[in-house]
Amino acid sequence: MSFYTKLELKNLGFKAVGDNVQISNKASFYGISKISIGDNTRIDDFCVLSAGVGGINIGRNVHIAVYSSLIGAGEINVDDYANISSKVAIYSSTDDFSGSFLTNPTMPADLTNVLSSPVTLGKHVIIGSGCVVLPGVTISSGAAIGALSLVKNNVPEFEIFAGTPAIKISERKKDLLKLIGEFD
Repeated sequence: MSFYTKLELKNLGFKAVGDNVQISNKASFYGISKISIGDNTRIDDFCVLSAGVGGINIGRNVHIAVYSSLIGAGEINVDDYANISSKVAIYSSTDDFSGSFLTNPTMPADLTNVLSSPVTLGKHVIIGSGCVVLPGVTISSGAAIGALSLVKNNVPEFEIFAGTPAIKISERKKDLLKLIGEFD
């Protein structure tokens, strides 16, 4: 994997980029002036970050694995130490599927009904491969989402959810809080 240099990252036009950031030069960014990235974050090949009016804010020590996407007009916040596994799709906007409006971005805005709502991933959240996170969802600190899950509702702190739709499977251990204390 080939990463942008610090100078290249500066020249791309991000709202903010922290220190020791590794971003693949095969990742794609739209609305880059509305994207902030914290220290020690890594974004792998073929990721797509498309920030609308709400922007995308990524904290420290975050990993976004290959083929993942963060897309939408609503704000997307990914807090420190979060992990987004490969092929995860996070959406802060969606078309109206009712049939009452036209859909897709090639249609005039007055004939569509795009619904946008913020998405938040708290500290230490881990999302398994192939998950979809829908607009308006908050995945609270320490929560874990099993692979191939559809997350359409909020997830409480330190709970493990999985399935389509995602439901509670169990509690998640909090040992990582002690470990992060040793790390910081």
